[in-house]
Amino acid sequence: MSIHEECGVFGVISPEVTDVAGISYYGLYALQHRGQESCGIVVNDDGVFASHKDLGLLSEVFSGDVLSRLPKGKMAVGHVRYGTTGGNNRNNCQPIEVNHQKGRMALAHNGNLSNAAELRNKLELSGAIFHTTSDTETIAYIITKERLSAPSIEAALSRAMDIIDGAYSLLLMSPQKLICARDPYGFRPLCYGKTPDGTYIVASESCAIRAVGGEVIRDVEPGEIIVFSDKGVVSNKEHCGTKPHKLCVFEYIYFARPDSVIDGVSVHESRVEAGRILAKTHPADADIVVGVPDSGLDAALGFSLESGIPYSIGLIKNKYIGRTFISPGQSMRLDQVKIKLSAIEDVVRGKRVVLIDDSIVRGTTSGRLVKLLRDAGASEIHMRISSPPFLNPCYYGTDIDSRDNLIACRHTVEEIAAIIGADTLGYLPIDSLARLAKCSDFCNACFSGDYPTPVPADTRKDRFEQKLSQRQKK
Repeated sequence: MSIHEECGVFGVISPEVTDVAGISYYGLYALQHRGQESCGIVVNDDGVFASHKDLGLLSEVFSGDVLSRLPKGKMAVGHVRYGTTGGNNRNNCQPIEVNHQKGRMALAHNGNLSNAAELRNKLELSGAIFHTTSDTETIAYIITKERLSAPSIEAALSRAMDIIDGAYSLLLMSPQKLICARDPYGFRPLCYGKTPDGTYIVASESCAIRAVGGEVIRDVEPGEIIVFSDKGVVSNKEHCGTKPHKLCVFEYIYFARPDSVIDGVSVHESRVEAGRILAKTHPADADIVVGVPDSGLDAALGFSLESGIPYSIGLIKNKYIGRTFISPGQSMRLDQVKIKLSAIEDVVRGKRVVLIDDSIVRGTTSGRLVKLLRDAGASEIHMRISSPPFLNPCYYGTDIDSRDNLIACRHTVEEIAAIIGADTLGYLPIDSLARLAKCSDFCNACFSGDYPTPVPADTRKDRFEQKLSQRQKK
């Protein structure tokens, strides 16, 4: 089992008709690291929706010809997906589009509902027919159901937030409005900004706003709903403060791009701080510090700065290979590891190396990395991990649905070091996570087991596919 992140969302609303599909394409490119299974863009051309969605990377799904066929408009929403609920098939591509009695809606979702199975069962018993196996469709059903009696689409969304639970950063597009919302816990990041021509941008990370020439205004607050329309920008904070803030701390360790700022904290600075902490808590007598590209580089720099051991580029990444951490399927992950990284022999030969990586899941990748350096002539390898050991499943958007394949659940630190072939191994102490987030309000359930919401009875990613398969056999 490998660990995956879930999704990235991007939305744009312009005062003038323009190439919103092109803007969305470049914004999603900046968020490609958040999901590589599928992607999609829906354009709003004066209330008429046009879309293109498919499996694959952005560059594979959106050729120049495909983009040119999407109309210009004033609004668009886009999505890059790695699904933590529902399989990898075209039906689960987002944004989801819905035609309902009060109009049309497109919805993009980043996160995972902890009560998705319960809600879906209730909806099916009331006659709802689902076309996907993702929990995003559950959110769409609840919003459209509430819209029948709510005075506006944003009021329907607000009512839906009283019903759904778990992690969700949402973008919702109606014929006249672009609406964003972040769950009251704030599990997943969401922010918005503005370009010089008055175009508003909403995105999972600040790096996507800057990628399209925008300036970040601020993060969307946990529980906040923001409505963008030709009447301006309106914020609804009735759900703010109803739950404790629980941003996923792994956003700082791995998920987010290092040039992003989340809830006012620089991701790059957090990772450098993690390296400094490792140098203090797990020092090593070594000649060089090497980071695993890309998410281990900042922590390696921090380890070097704190310890005084020179920082060196000892591993080279093939920049045309995607993040193996997010690739679906163990066989694909192993195939990519073989071609993704190579060691620079002149740098590591005969050296005692401190190797910095962001995590160890089942140990396969870590063992391969250690072997790469051994084969290149490294005399010693002291592996340091910029996160605590993974010990628990995640129900909020990180694809860890079981303890079964987590190596830290079955072996001691010394045993893991022997399994992966390292001379020594050290993890980031769990009590130091607050220094990375610069606060004490975050979710670290995958490390501690302290869950902010009730644990679902059925946690399998494919639980809805299993349910469908059982029905088809009857």
